[in-house]
Amino acid sequence: MMAVFVVAALVALAGAVGVLRARQPVHSVLALILSFGALAVLYLSLAGEFMAVVQLIIYAGAIMVLFLFVIGLLTARLDPAEKGPEPLRGQVPAAAAAMAVLGLLLAGAGLRAAYAPADPAPAAGFGGVRAFGHELLVTHVFPFELTAFVLMVAVVGVLILVGRRHA
Repeated sequence: MMAVFVVAALVALAGAVGVLRARQPVHSVLALILSFGALAVLYLSLAGEFMAVVQLIIYAGAIMVLFLFVIGLLTARLDPAEKGPEPLRGQVPAAAAAMAVLGLLLAGAGLRAAYAPADPAPAAGFGGVRAFGHELLVTHVFPFELTAFVLMVAVVGVLILVGRRHA
């Protein structure tokens, strides 16, 4: 089971890198779908069957298909992503430094988890609908609502940017 977890984690990371490296927005969405699929496998390896199904149906299915339609509609007559000088100076070195720090943090967390004593078995109902609903709508309701707000702001920002381009 550990091999499945490691392979799924590597596929999820490869999908995330693909999202960042793709030149075409559609390719980024496809890489994100790959990453979401790998996350579903990670949930399955952690005995979270409900979360895996939700991951596939909601994120990889509904939201990503919606993103594909929006990207397809908004970029139907446009050239591929604009190339030219960086709009923000030093963004590439800053992103590389942030990625290095994140990699070190992940490596440290991985080493810590590898040498830590085994966790006790998950609580009864872990990964089930009731536990998921309680965690989402009671324990973590603020991050859930904040995420919805950030996604809405991102969609409105894309519409504004595309509107400027057409004007």
